[in-house]
Amino acid sequence: MTVEKIFEPVFSWRWWLTWVSIFLGCLIVAVGYVFFINPYNIVPGGVYGASIVMHNIFPSVQIGTFGYMFDVPLMLISLLIFGRTFGARTLVAALTTPGLMNILTRIVYPKEALESLDPAQLLHGHIDLSNDLILATIVGSVLIGIGSGLVVRNQATTGGTDIIAMILQKYCHINFSNGVLLADSVVVLSGLIVIGFGIGNPEAAESMGWILSLYSLISIYIISRVIAYVIDGASYDKMIFIISDGHRDELRKLIVEDLDRSATYIKACGMYTGKEHEMLFLVVSRKEIQMVQRRVKSIDPKAFMVVTDAYDTFGEGFKPLPDDNEMHVS
Repeated sequence: MTVEKIFEPVFSWRWWLTWVSIFLGCLIVAVGYVFFINPYNIVPGGVYGASIVMHNIFPSVQIGTFGYMFDVPLMLISLLIFGRTFGARTLVAALTTPGLMNILTRIVYPKEALESLDPAQLLHGHIDLSNDLILATIVGSVLIGIGSGLVVRNQATTGGTDIIAMILQKYCHINFSNGVLLADSVVVLSGLIVIGFGIGNPEAAESMGWILSLYSLISIYIISRVIAYVIDGASYDKMIFIISDGHRDELRKLIVEDLDRSATYIKACGMYTGKEHEMLFLVVSRKEIQMVQRRVKSIDPKAFMVVTDAYDTFGEGFKPLPDDNEMHVS
């Protein structure tokens, strides 16, 4: 392999874009936690949710520092399972995010508030959402979801339960976002025990603190959905099944010439009549579905059509088939 070939990725704009996206995602995650999640003891799962719980037990240790304590062994697992390239990206992202959290925390809080993380002292009280916890939950969760999605989209993670979710996807065939939801639920339960009920640390218990667990569940759901949005996009493709007798040429013209797509004829047999049919199967984008419905109706008003979501579509004209270690959510 030539020297030029080895260093080609370093000088590629895609290489730079990947790393800029990862660092930007880490910064957005840190902002979401420091400004909207940490001050209110909302536990949105993940390593940093677990770190919030631990900070309530050991307030002298910052949340980002606990993040390092949890991330290091999980990063080693990631390195072993997903390879050196993936491990390097995750290593950088997982080391950057808690560091940014600690830096931001020291910038926006006075020194005497670093243990309590009192929102009344956050930027001198200018962003105190103590009476608007649902707003803090939504804004913080959206930011964390956007940041995490940017990182995951570039084949890395911010560490923590993301790695657990990836392992579940790789070996248990559980979608990444569902794996995050499952792993984070365990963290929320620990937050309910420590912050809500003060079990193991009575001083950490808050008045009506168990309600924070409800906000945590809302946060987990929003984060998982935003991650899915960022990675896969908002618009799913649509699968269409059409049964129409005697209109093969018109339907072929619609699909091949007008839509510039292909389709597949499938031999089918009506269970009630026993009559053989040709069922047409095709995949179109969401924005094309109404046009297809109108045109099929004009070709054959008696046509039978089924439309359903295609959460992932791979192949020519759609997304390329994923690599072994590539993540995707649905």
